Amino acid sequence: MSALALHGPTTSMVLERRGDGTLLWRWWGGRLDDETLPALADLRAPASFSLDVDQPLALVPAYGAGWFGPAALRAHRGGRHFAHRFTTQDIDRGTDAITVHLRDEAAGLTLVQRIAVAGDMLTLSATLTNTGDTPLSVDWLASGTLPLPHDCTAIRHFTGRHNAEFVEAVEPMPAQGWTREGRRGLTGHAGPPGLFVEGPGATRHAGRVHAAQLAWSGNHRLLVERDDEGYWVLQMGMALAPGEVSLAPGESLTTPDLLATCSNTGLNGAVQAFHAAIRARAPWPTGGMRPRPVHINSWEGFYFDHDEAALKALATHAADLGVERFVLDDGWFRGRDDDTAALGDWEPDARKYPDGLAPLATHVMDLGMEFGLWVEPEMINPDSDLYRAHPDWVLAVDGVPRITARNQLVLDLGRAAVRDHLFARLDALLTALPIAYLKWDHNRDLAPAAGTDGHAAYVAQVRGVYDLLDRLGTAHPAVEIESCAGGGGRIDAGIAARTHRFWTSDCIDAVSRVSMQRGFLMFMPPEMMGAHVGAAPAHSTGRTQGMAFRAAVALPGHFGVELDPADMAADEAGLLAAGIARYKVLRDRLHSGRVWLGEGPDGLVWQAHGEPDDLILHVTRVAPTTLRRPPPIVLPMLAGAGDVRVALLEIATVPGHPAPDAPLFAAMRGGGVVIGGDALATAGLPMPAMKGESVALFRLTRAS
Repeated sequence: MSALALHGPTTSMVLERRGDGTLLWRWWGGRLDDETLPALADLRAPASFSLDVDQPLALVPAYGAGWFGPAALRAHRGGRHFAHRFTTQDIDRGTDAITVHLRDEAAGLTLVQRIAVAGDMLTLSATLTNTGDTPLSVDWLASGTLPLPHDCTAIRHFTGRHNAEFVEAVEPMPAQGWTREGRRGLTGHAGPPGLFVEGPGATRHAGRVHAAQLAWSGNHRLLVERDDEGYWVLQMGMALAPGEVSLAPGESLTTPDLLATCSNTGLNGAVQAFHAAIRARAPWPTGGMRPRPVHINSWEGFYFDHDEAALKALATHAADLGVERFVLDDGWFRGRDDDTAALGDWEPDARKYPDGLAPLATHVMDLGMEFGLWVEPEMINPDSDLYRAHPDWVLAVDGVPRITARNQLVLDLGRAAVRDHLFARLDALLTALPIAYLKWDHNRDLAPAAGTDGHAAYVAQVRGVYDLLDRLGTAHPAVEIESCAGGGGRIDAGIAARTHRFWTSDCIDAVSRVSMQRGFLMFMPPEMMGAHVGAAPAHSTGRTQGMAFRAAVALPGHFGVELDPADMAADEAGLLAAGIARYKVLRDRLHSGRVWLGEGPDGLVWQAHGEPDDLILHVTRVAPTTLRRPPPIVLPMLAGAGDVRVALLEIATVPGHPAPDAPLFAAMRGGGVVIGGDALATAGLPMPAMKGESVALFRLTRAS
């Protein structure tokens, strides 16, 4: 067999080159010796009611020429040249990458498919070029096409809405097809465009799992389709609006990257591969990521009611608690007293800040904290000076009402003039003030969304945002940027290459955050997960949880505070200060190494951060127990770890009426106890009694 293969530590992808030059998918899964695979031609006897030329799954399956599964390309010239036949022109073979150059002479186009491997992560992308002499209309271009085995059992994915992100869903493999399409113009509150396809008996910790996510912040399509041979095909790409992409002669369209991995250690293996890939893409300055500083954000403490003296007092209280970064949220700029006006007019409000923002920023820095600022550059209020000057700068469709959301419209970032204006305003702020951090918000979906030529502008909008962020990153490389879109509406691997943190959800209710944050960690590493201690009762749900529990739920992510400390009782302030101190001690371990997620009996959920020789174990109970005594939790990653010292750092819960204790847990609170790693992986870690809404925090290290 004439094969092209890329190998990771535990995985392989293999392409077979047919006699006519066509590249066919032969394997994507666990690592194997590609030399031992028989050729497809020796396996595939003629099948009834089939074409006389065999049509296995190609690297780039073509539409209309004999392959009846999902095509990688749908394009045409005024309805003609819709059927494609690719010939292989060239193959660039590197140690860790394959680039295949294809041509369709009759249709007048070339297509370049790239596949690279880093660790066990494949990165796929494609570029289509119109080599004809008339415009080429493009309806679909997949970033990549991947084969899935016949014995897959389920698709694990996420749904969600504002204030309820990352709702996990598991569905059996489809009899025919499964599609998820995002049409809102941005990623959406379901989380990244991605999925996990489980093999027989797959669990969090064992079994085969294929997983993929698209590095794109706009409209997207994910599909899994079964063929009549019992296998499935996976594709991902931008979901293009009608008429959105028409390539003039010589023009090209390049897809976003598709990140794909196959784990033979269950869901957690795929999660760890995703984390490694996102960390490799992260835009940290020279020297890499520094410890993630503790935030305080002014929003839920003050909303639009800005008072310089009160905000200085907030900063002082925050510094006393151990906060390291102060972020001034919405309401600081000229005419911004509510959400009806002033978006686009990015100058400090002289009524609220007579001497500008410098005195507040100086006060913050004198307290030893960094200064951060909220902006929403992509948006504009009709009641703003910018809109009055440039009403043509917004996304709109002639004859269709300009529908507002949160009283705002969307600026057309596909226009260079708009990007230049926004860069100038943001650059002026970042130059004039000691701003270390921007909270970059985006508080609505795109509708309607046409550019100056009347064509759909969803792709141009995302690429315009990327361009603006890249430009700012070059000009101000030390400034960190948070991606927020009504909370978790723009969390994906595309924006992750340009920002440093995500706001997981506008809902900071700690009980709600438990599942949301676990969903986030399925795709993104914990150091990028904005996790704040909010007020009680929570503003989004009206529920109240104890301070120790709220702080413990926020602990594994990028820790922050979203309340006014002046409103807290002394005992609550003490608990919050202790939670901040705990985070500072543990953050280096929490934000490096691997993450394992798991479920225990009786409603317990857990996550472990680090490596088997030094783990932070975070065990959460939301609802009260139904059992007389708690069962142990099994920790499979500790198999073969040798003797492990287990220290119980705390049980974060409501004070008073302590749960019954036992001698083992008293010893764990002292110098710790030694338990064999194999015992922890099979019999499990004994658990102390825990109330509802509590977190048990352990450190597990190699026993000396």
